Amino acid sequence: MTDTPPAGAGGAGDQEQGPPPQPWFPPGSQPGGYGQAPPGANVPPGTGYGQPGYGQPGYGQPGYGQPGAGQPGYGPPGYGQAPGSAYGQPGYGRPGAGYGPPPGGWASPPQAPKPGVIPLRPIAVGEILDGAFTSIRRNPKATLGIAAVVLTISAVITTGLEVVLLSQLGLNTGTGRTLTGAQLAGMLAVVIPSGLTALILAFIVQILLTGLLTAVVGRSVLGDRITAGDAWRIALPRLPALLLATLLTGLALIGPWAGLAVVLIALGVAGLPGGLLIAIGFLGVIASVVLDVWFWTMFSMSAAAVVLERQGPARALGRSWRLVRKSFWRVFGILLLAGIIVLVASSVLRLPFTVISAAFSSGSAPFAEAVRPGVASLVIGAVGGIVAGAITQPISAGVTVLLYVDLRMRREGLDLALQTATGDGQPPADDFASVWRPAGAGRPTGTAGATGAAGAAPTAPWPGPGPEAGPSPPAEGAPPTW
Repeated sequence: MTDTPPAGAGGAGDQEQGPPPQPWFPPGSQPGGYGQAPPGANVPPGTGYGQPGYGQPGYGQPGYGQPGAGQPGYGPPGYGQAPGSAYGQPGYGRPGAGYGPPPGGWASPPQAPKPGVIPLRPIAVGEILDGAFTSIRRNPKATLGIAAVVLTISAVITTGLEVVLLSQLGLNTGTGRTLTGAQLAGMLAVVIPSGLTALILAFIVQILLTGLLTAVVGRSVLGDRITAGDAWRIALPRLPALLLATLLTGLALIGPWAGLAVVLIALGVAGLPGGLLIAIGFLGVIASVVLDVWFWTMFSMSAAAVVLERQGPARALGRSWRLVRKSFWRVFGILLLAGIIVLVASSVLRLPFTVISAAFSSGSAPFAEAVRPGVASLVIGAVGGIVAGAITQPISAGVTVLLYVDLRMRREGLDLALQTATGDGQPPADDFASVWRPAGAGRPTGTAGATGAAGAAPTAPWPGPGPEAGPSPPAEGAPPTW
């Protein structure tokens, strides 16, 4: 027989079928008891919660996910099921019916562009280390090559001084000869000037490497692969300012120790007891170490500011201070981690050369009788220093430069400026000096008027009370920062 569908049922899809199943009630209960509306709810007698007539299609009526049923299901049409649809048909979470995402699903956030070794957005510690190694892999000639050439020149000069020292004094590590007073005086007369020369040379080499590698890694952020000659042309005008900035940083590091020495001398002259002097000296040493770590971290970005922003020595120190001021522990932790990595890598790379040098010194190595053990040890040690330094120096410089870029992206919105600058395929002509910089950062030195090295006008800074005014507004059409 043909059943008349209840009111509200869909006409399309109605078929001949038996009487619709009725809801089950516990034994002894009356229909309408289970789930019945509370007294005073003004519900017609004989109807309960979910029963037909309580404003909803029946609970358990055909349509609750039953295939082929055309009856409305539990709840209004559209709540997880379209009218007349079977279980598994478009419903909950399906486009166009019920709840769930709009057609097409949730759109993933756009990825930050990555023209170079890092994406143009604030980066994490792992990305900083990965970017440092990537800059070496992408441009080994301008990283490993520059470091190897500079360190080789330095090692040749330093080793030559040490060989001359051994020759003049007639010393041999295997003779066990006792030095006389005259020999000791002559050795000091040669060692002191040679040591000062080697120290000055190492300082100059470090400044030169820092400037060259900073230029190379800075350009690698923008996707440029410059040659060693290009790096030399970029860094050479900045070497005097970099030298002065490094000297100022060194004075800041020496300052606490000099102050401690003056205090101890003054207290000793005043007749302070020795035990109290030792206690004050111990506390002073701890305070000096803490201050040195603080100054070293706060001024760690000065080299990047000198080379990439064309800042003067004093302005570069102030620039570094402002960038690191609210990120001290993060900067210190990353630099410390990079220092440990460099130290371990350097030790591993030097280990074979140290073993060979020791073998030559003891005379147990092949051909050890044909060469002077002292000279052989010096040469082998110098080669090990060149190999270790050529690999570790670019890593250290890369971490520092990428950390500088990350700080600027976090505090000043540099990522938006670089995205805009690289979006047209035209990277800034004056490195990071011609892109947006906050008010109060100072105009880059060495530029003519308000234009960059290639005549590109720098972007005007976003107006604000000072360097902490926040990031500049994105240029029209610039992608957002994620």
